[in-house]
Amino acid sequence: MKSTNLVLPTNKRFYRQRSFLFTIFKRFMDIFGSLFLIIIFSPLLLITSALIYIYSPGPIFFKQKRVGKNNIQFCLFKFRTMYTGDNDKRLKSYPELYKRYIQNDWKLGLWEDPRTTPIGKIVRLFSIDEFPQVINILKGEMSLVGPRAYREEELQDYQRRYPHTTKFIEIIRTAKPGLTGLWQTSGRNNLSFEERAKLDANYIVNRSFLQEIGIILKTPFCMISRW
Repeated sequence: MKSTNLVLPTNKRFYRQRSFLFTIFKRFMDIFGSLFLIIIFSPLLLITSALIYIYSPGPIFFKQKRVGKNNIQFCLFKFRTMYTGDNDKRLKSYPELYKRYIQNDWKLGLWEDPRTTPIGKIVRLFSIDEFPQVINILKGEMSLVGPRAYREEELQDYQRRYPHTTKFIEIIRTAKPGLTGLWQTSGRNNLSFEERAKLDANYIVNRSFLQEIGIILKTPFCMISRW
């Protein structure tokens, strides 16, 4: 894997308001893109909902608080891919696996995670679990393109463990999270937190029309390459 040796500008451009045209363009793209995804993938979304309901008792959707723009928390929607009940307890029943989970920045390989249902593994493999976030996009809480949607406790933990990433986290907190983004199209879970945070911060500081379109066009190819 290539190293993400990216350097952030030293100025405070990320604190300034974006141009009026860019703001309008981005919101239009979010609404149009979300509606397009719903229409095109509606059969897939209905089938996924039915499979989750049939093979894994519990709610179809998973909801969790995430950090949005300017630290305003919102409820993020995903298809539920894990078992209901105490999944922390389920994971902790595998001590070595839990230890590796902590050491690996709160991540496990898809096929080794005991919290994920068989249907959930397939849904995650094809990134279908992310599609309900179009609801968040239409509500204006997220964008098609943006930084990863982090949990508050996750960001706080990263800042304690990696103090040098605080400058990146401060920038990430100034933007709407995205369904896709620069880090998702640059290595996904193969990247360390520092690399992910640096990519997200660079995206926010250097946002442009061409970059937004480029990330959207690149996303399907990155999803296919993961399969």
